[in-house]
Amino acid sequence: MLDQNLATQLRQLLGNLKRPIELLTTVEADATDATSRETLELCAEIAEMSELVTTREAEGEERADRAPSFRIQAAADTSSAVTFAGLPMGHEFTSLVLALLNIGGHPSKAAAETIEQIRGIEGTHRFETFFSQSCQNCPDVVQALDLMATLNPNITHVAIDGSAFPEEADERGVMAVPTVFLDGEDFGSGRMTLEEIVERIDTGAAEAAADRLADADPYEVLVLGGGPAGSTAAIYAARKGIRTGLVAERMGGQVNDTMSIENVSGTSHTEGPKLAADLERHVNDYEVELVKSQEAVGVTPAEAEGGYHSVELASGATLRSRSLVIATGASWRTMGVPGEDEYRNKGVTFCPHCDGPLFKGKRVAVIGGGNSGVEAAIDLAGIVGHVTVLEFMDSMRADQVLQDKLRSLPNVDIVLGAATKEVVGDGSRVTGLKYEERATGESHQLELEGVFVQIGLVPNSAFLKESGVELTDRGEVVIDGRGATNVPGIFAAGDVSTVPYKQIVVAFGSGSTASLSAFDHLIRTSAPADEPASETAAATKVVDSENEPTDVADLADANS
Repeated sequence: MLDQNLATQLRQLLGNLKRPIELLTTVEADATDATSRETLELCAEIAEMSELVTTREAEGEERADRAPSFRIQAAADTSSAVTFAGLPMGHEFTSLVLALLNIGGHPSKAAAETIEQIRGIEGTHRFETFFSQSCQNCPDVVQALDLMATLNPNITHVAIDGSAFPEEADERGVMAVPTVFLDGEDFGSGRMTLEEIVERIDTGAAEAAADRLADADPYEVLVLGGGPAGSTAAIYAARKGIRTGLVAERMGGQVNDTMSIENVSGTSHTEGPKLAADLERHVNDYEVELVKSQEAVGVTPAEAEGGYHSVELASGATLRSRSLVIATGASWRTMGVPGEDEYRNKGVTFCPHCDGPLFKGKRVAVIGGGNSGVEAAIDLAGIVGHVTVLEFMDSMRADQVLQDKLRSLPNVDIVLGAATKEVVGDGSRVTGLKYEERATGESHQLELEGVFVQIGLVPNSAFLKESGVELTDRGEVVIDGRGATNVPGIFAAGDVSTVPYKQIVVAFGSGSTASLSAFDHLIRTSAPADEPASETAAATKVVDSENEPTDVADLADANS
């Protein structure tokens, strides 16, 4: 079932088990489908790797609601358990490994404060998460909920492979992954961190977090954004020995949504989630105070040069710093047409790798004829029934080799000069798309079930509109060659800025430039009179969320 490399790594990791665990399988008596067979094979193979792991078929009330599935439970305490319905392979294999380790008594790397908060959650909470094996965002959600179910007997979690249970996914309106249900009701879709989930079910958690942040001492460099630019800026600042903070909604930023990365010098190939995890681990090598799962909603520049800039967070907290590095990156650009917001995650989606398997055999549209759009259409053509590519301009913008590949596919149509006008639905899901021929004004409607939007990115700079920081008409932060903005002490880097070429390696470089410029600014200005200068003061490292590795090879290192 497992290739030799994965099997060797898993066998090594199972050496960290502290207590016996059971793999309780549920399959239909006459099941002959591949998923049932592979579920039994996988559990048997895992059981052969450790004397502390056994497997057996569930009987009577032990049987799960879905077949095929398997439950990982502590042999002596069956309340500590998680369930996988379908196969946790692909990106979810790491979730399987972590579930085995956590149920088996190996300690989690989540913050002690978060672990205690989870254990104290009252009331029963029954979570279900639909995932796809190709989704790079799903493991974060699955692993967070698995950990919560492991730590608190009042919490249960079932991770469901949507491709193994397509009828249920369709019946429950799952058209994007990850999609989470709590007690049978829609809880949310898309990437969510452990802290975000805990705060939503633990009343008072957000207020307590805001109170903790409000008491934080001022920083000398505060970085907003945890992607390649922000992470690099924080590393360079911390290496100078100055008090450094980093605020991020999610570490890695949009890198997490990148399937394959092959143009980072010195690294032939990596994947976005692995690079994001590597960035966080590198930041954690230094004295950087991480403020995770927080969003900046406003910036107030210092009243005088050398004073403190203030950053307002969505939680209500305010942070202060002598200098700021804005590295908040960019987000998917939306079409801005009727129906788009209404049917987001109900047929309108932005990630072909994550959500493509949910549209197997169906008709979909891809909006955008650039490299991203054409690559998405090529990938989807191997899964869905039919793809229509709609490009606003009169010619495709993608590389010619991609265009040639796209045009060779039998189940793809290309419409040029098409202005999308409306996403059509039945109230619960997408049923069609209206577009207009720009040359003639003639209107058309496509009957389809999915719309994949691939029309570029928009800078995450809305929170700066009242700050006095200069923005372009596209929302990019205007910077000079040193990464400096028009406001003394505020710098910017990466995709949110006017730096040319929105590439990972460019973001690395611009992050270091902005950070070095911030340090240069600090040594040329005086610290506020009411606060001591602390160029050599060490910051207290605070990691506010789970910091589990996301690659099996990394797990071997982290748990050795």
